[in-house]
Amino acid sequence: QVQLAESGGGLVQAGGSLKLSCAASTRTFSNYGMGWFRQAPGTEREFVAVVSGSGVFTRYAGSVKGRFTISRDNAKYTVYLQMNSLRLEDTAVYYCAAGRFIGTMWDEYDYWGQGTQVTVSS
Repeated sequence: QVQLAESGGGLVQAGGSLKLSCAASTRTFSNYGMGWFRQAPGTEREFVAVVSGSGVFTRYAGSVKGRFTISRDNAKYTVYLQMNSLRLEDTAVYYCAAGRFIGTMWDEYDYWGQGTQVTVSS
């Protein structure tokens, strides 16, 4: 069982930045692809970014590419999401997830955090 805990969410003005963190409980952290998803009220959970176990491979949703950066520190069992140039439409609960593969679909992931709220104001 892998436990994930997100942090770093909050209220930020449009154009600002936030950095989310997700700490994992497992020493086999580097075996997992780590993804970030988000869900706004009334919408489905959507893929944001994923990073491979080694940190070499990354993939982004088109809506965040060039603005968000995913990274990981395997020594700290932590994955990060640096979010720049935030927009109103980035407002959502952000979840990190761990899976055996590098996927973009929520059902490809085995473990989920509780989520952290990101609110972008005008």
